[in-house]
Formats: sequence, structure tokens, C-alpha cells
Amino acid sequence: MQSSNPVLTRLGEAARASRYETGYGPGYPGVQTPSRAMSMDDVVVRTVALLAVTGVVGAAAWVMLPASSVVTYFAAVMASLAGLVLGLVISFRRVTSPAVIIPYAALQGIALGVISRAFESWYSGIVIQAVIGTFGIFGIMAALYKLQVLRATPRFTKFVIGALIGVVVLSFANWLFYLFGLNLGLREYTANGHVSWLPIVFSIVVIAVGALTFILDFDAIEQGMRYGLPEKYAWYCAFGILVGLIFLYYEILRLLSYLRR
Repeated sequence: MQSSNPVLTRLGEAARASRYETGYGPGYPGVQTPSRAMSMDDVVVRTVALLAVTGVVGAAAWVMLPASSVVTYFAAVMASLAGLVLGLVISFRRVTSPAVIIPYAALQGIALGVISRAFESWYSGIVIQAVIGTFGIFGIMAALYKLQVLRATPRFTKFVIGALIGVVVLSFANWLFYLFGLNLGLREYTANGHVSWLPIVFSIVVIAVGALTFILDFDAIEQGMRYGLPEKYAWYCAFGILVGLIFLYYEILRLLSYLRR
């Protein structure tokens, strides 16, 4: 199972390990009674639950943390770093426990709440536009996958993964140059001022690549169900979808801020 999302890429390994341990599947006569297999409803319910946690915590951070405060921005940075570390642990250790995944959603909610309020103070109405854009794109990609307009063929998969690696490397390189007083022009890090066409085009490309990764994620989840992954892996799949949505939201927020200038 191959996905551009580093979380869902590991579903194939999980499926093989699960079938080996439980003796479930072709070539492995049942020696234990396997747990109930994961279904799409399981993934959807858990994804909604994680989004609810992120949204509620984000709203609380928006309202309760003081605006333009050093403590607030410190909390956002620490929540982002802690969320990154926890996310890597969940991904590479294939954690399926909601006791670990739900705190990740909460940490992301703190960062999202603070960052979103900052953007809203600069550009009124931008947050609701970014939210609508994020879920709108997600819904369109889900429909295109369901209607089989886009499928995760080997060629499509290689293209999307290559494009994703490319935009991530370029973004990181642009940030490193910026730290040393240079800027490749792919990103604009200030909150105001003129924005050239290059950051806008690059942001559109990043959004397009991020949207296409959902096709690979849907395919990975579908194959996970075909392999008969246990129900607990629905939490892992929901975590992967949440990671993709947060990535897309931030990029749409960035693009809208460019267009407002």
C-alpha cells in the first residue's frame, strides 16, 4: 500500500503484520479469532471525532489565550513542536490508541487557534474562507475518487509522491535561505506588503499537490480494509486524514493572505 502521506504509507506493513500475528488471510490458517475488520464508517466516525477535538480546542485557544501575547505565541510554538514529535511517534510506531492520537489533535488545535486568530486579525474573514476551501477540496477529491475519475495508478502515485517531495524540499530550502537573509521568492513570510506572482503560483501548486495526495490516502485506506486490518487501525487512518487536512488548511490560509494584499 503506497500513499504520499507518511502516516498511511505504513498501513501495508501493519496489514501484513496483523495477518501474520492473527493467522488471518490467505496462507495463514486461523489460529486465533481476529478482531472485527476496519470499515469505512469506522474511519469516518473517528476522523470526525478528531476534527471535533481540533476544532473545539482551537476555538478555546482563540477565545481564552490573550491576543498578541508572548505567552500565547510561546504556547503555539510549543504545541506545534509537541504535536510534531507526537505525530512522528504515532506514524513510525503505528500507534492506534486514541489515548495518544486525541492529544495530538488537541495540540494541533492550540496551534491552529492561535495562528488562525493572527491571520483573522490581519485579514478579516480569511479563516472561514480557508475552512470552506479545505473541506471543499477534500469533498471534491473524495467525489473524484468515488466516481473513479482519479485512481491511484502506479504512474499517478509516482507523480504525486515526486511532486510532494519537490514542494517540501523547495519550501524548506526557501526557509533556510530566508534565515540567512536571502529569499528564493517562493514564500513570503511577512504579514503585509506586496506579494509577487511567484509565491502565489507556488502556493497554488502546493495546494494542488496536497489535494492529490488524498487520492492516494483513500486508496491506502481502501486497501487496508481489503487486507482486513483490525478496527483499531481506523484511528490510525483518521490521524492520517487529519494530518492532510491541517496541511491543506495552512496552505490555503497562506494563499488567501497573498491574494488579500
